Amino acid sequence: MALEITDANFEEVVLKSDKPVLVDFWAAWCGPCRMVGPIIDEISGEYDGKAVVGKLDVDANQEFAAKYGVRNIPTVLLFKNGEIVDRKVGVSPKNVYTSAIDSAL
Repeated sequence: MALEITDANFEEVVLKSDKPVLVDFWAAWCGPCRMVGPIIDEISGEYDGKAVVGKLDVDANQEFAAKYGVRNIPTVLLFKNGEIVDRKVGVSPKNVYTSAIDSAL
């Protein structure tokens, strides 16, 4: 299961991580987000210990969604050393996300 990321823990979990961090910006009312969610959960299990994989609910946590210009959801951002290294907007197949993580490892 993917980690729950919030405005309160974003800096600690994402920006200060020594591993790549994949963050799914989503909302409960978003249909395409419900398609991406299970993929993110699956990736979370596969990359346990190698990368951090989490989800941020944009309705409950607007600070970092606004900071990183997330206007459409789902948006999946990949961070490395606190910087965005990849951005995917909309639904992508699992291999698109895993390839991005692999390139950041």
